[in-house]
Amino acid sequence: MPHDFQADIDAIARIDAVPTILDVVCRTTGMGFAAVARVTEDRWIACQVLDNIAFGLKPGGELEVKTTICDEIRGSGQAVVIDEVSQDLVYSTHHTPQIYGFQSYISMPITLPDGTFFGTLCAIDPAPARLKNPQVVGMFKLFADLIAFHLDANDRLAKTEAALVDERTISEFREQFVAVLGHDLRNPVASIDSGTRLLLRTPLDEKAEAIVKLIRGSVVRMSGLIDNVMDLARARLGSGVMVEIKRNAELKPTLTQVVDELGSVRPDRVIETSFEFDDPIRCDPLRVGQLLSNLLGNALAHGSEDGAIIVDARTTDDAFELSVTNRGEPIPAESVDQLFLPFFRHGAKTGQQGLGLGLYIASEIAKLHGGVIEVDSNDGKTRFTFRMPLEA
Repeated sequence: MPHDFQADIDAIARIDAVPTILDVVCRTTGMGFAAVARVTEDRWIACQVLDNIAFGLKPGGELEVKTTICDEIRGSGQAVVIDEVSQDLVYSTHHTPQIYGFQSYISMPITLPDGTFFGTLCAIDPAPARLKNPQVVGMFKLFADLIAFHLDANDRLAKTEAALVDERTISEFREQFVAVLGHDLRNPVASIDSGTRLLLRTPLDEKAEAIVKLIRGSVVRMSGLIDNVMDLARARLGSGVMVEIKRNAELKPTLTQVVDELGSVRPDRVIETSFEFDDPIRCDPLRVGQLLSNLLGNALAHGSEDGAIIVDARTTDDAFELSVTNRGEPIPAESVDQLFLPFFRHGAKTGQQGLGLGLYIASEIAKLHGGVIEVDSNDGKTRFTFRMPLEA
């Protein structure tokens, strides 16, 4: 039975992180072409591509496998790294650089957890590049392992779902899967976060600093996504979303930190704040911060690009109110009641990140504080308002 290469291309396309990985690879190394390739004994097929040097390959494009170094990597299982072909003792006379005209090259094998070789994460450029260092090689290894993990996880999930006929069993398995996935992703995300924080405390040139900030932005988004996935899993598996109410919580610093973090991810957007309340506030400050992060992330994703986002927090005689307002197309009345359902994504744009969990988790946090979230969307303006009593 012939191998279904289109299924391999589709499997890579389903991994939302791959375009970001290729972008970070090119930005970090300065190389112009990066790809995830499916490599077998007789085929080399591009599954996902970032081409800034007009190399000419697109997803589904194919090279003669014997003309590639990836064919050798399939046999050896070892990465190949070349700073400058003309100065390399092994590859200066190799046929592959002569055929494709590159000087710098790096290719990392993508090996599935069961030891099966899938293909490579590779990059080339007609100019030399500094690649033979632990940072670049380690980054490629991390990204190749991440792609392999997603391929294996998606494959196992697909096979399991196909074997299950009971809808409830499928639902329970999915919740357990996302809980394990969220837990296992915390460590690598925390490592990347620590690494970027250390890098930002060292002298960097302008380009390097921009790259590190880009990675930091991805870490912030990934951390928020993991938190939401874990909370959903807890809610579905019975323990529920947990809060720790403090009678004398310092809330204002937490809200300020959330706005600053998301503002750093989207420096092109204007976020205006008005915090007219005095600490302490009876609440779980971390959870209220997560609630604001989800509401503000929603506004950044769906609001008008040229309109300011207003974050307002204040107290009345007996209540605390926190609102996020953005400009843009109003939400249809028939969609308002579904906004706080898990996995509901009203008006999601192509390529837009997120699982549709943010508003659901925000509403659960509001309920656990004895409060509610209300939506007002008309006249080109949408406002989400969280309101809770000051006392239980």
